[in-house]
Amino acid sequence: MTKLRIKYLFGATGILALLGFIGLFSDDKSFLAFFAFALNLEFFFIKDDEMWDQMMMQSASRAFCLGMITMALTSLIFFLTRHSGFEALVGGLAAGWAAAVAFHDISFLVLSLKGAGSDD
Repeated sequence: MTKLRIKYLFGATGILALLGFIGLFSDDKSFLAFFAFALNLEFFFIKDDEMWDQMMMQSASRAFCLGMITMALTSLIFFLTRHSGFEALVGGLAAGWAAAVAFHDISFLVLSLKGAGSDD
């Protein structure tokens, strides 16, 4: 995958911010959290290089692993406490996805700050 495709792929996740409007126009305010994805629109305008690609891939791979572990543990805990396979699966998928997204953003921020400090 070329740099251009990766850059726009991560930038396109910012489009998920549009789901936040469901929270504005409905009674389900949990959709308002999707407005946080608007921050990812900055990837459309960022100047990428090899270091950026490396940091992005490193944080993405770590986030994927953490998301899978979180999904498995959450599904197991839900299944053991609620005795419903469907609820366990949905809860595990939601928790795993949320953990992966949050960890990716935090990991990329930490790696970016470390990379910015190494220029001295």
